[in-house]
Amino acid sequence: MTKELILILGGARSGKSALAERLARQRERVLFVATAEALDVDMERRIAAHRSQRPSAWRTLEEPLDLSSAIQEVADGYEICLLDCLTLWVSNLLLKMEDDPNVEREILAEVKRLLEVYEESSATWIVVSNEVGLGIVPPTPLGRQYRDILGRANQAVAARADRVYLTVAGLMMDLKSMAVPISGGSI
Repeated sequence: MTKELILILGGARSGKSALAERLARQRERVLFVATAEALDVDMERRIAAHRSQRPSAWRTLEEPLDLSSAIQEVADGYEICLLDCLTLWVSNLLLKMEDDPNVEREILAEVKRLLEVYEESSATWIVVSNEVGLGIVPPTPLGRQYRDILGRANQAVAARADRVYLTVAGLMMDLKSMAVPISGGSI
């Protein structure tokens, strides 16, 4: 199997994770990388629901911040690395570094580093991320900054990805096969 980078974008409850897991089930040796932290009861329930849906043979790595190092340490021997999700990882980084005047540059450097780890890996990577730029403009400066940084992070991953899917209402569209790239997209 030739390795690929697959990006799956969509809104909340659009079917992103279900599609990612369906693609990952095509292989036996799967590393599931979770970026969510259970900071409240609702998130605990969501994490538990996702865990119960995954095959028990999959290895789960939970890492909210230092994804590149964590994946690099354990990725050997896996056919699939499923990262769910870029959205929460960027949020975690932003909240950790929000007072840094170079926060956007720092986060995008982390995204670039993550893509370098992919290049060194022999596994196919499936990356899940929310498309947050289609909704209303966030009312706070931090919300707008987050939306912008995640949009740029998604562009960087999409520019490198072999396949990019957009999920809406449980349906998927293959963006790479139907899209005309806009200039940019790299960090």
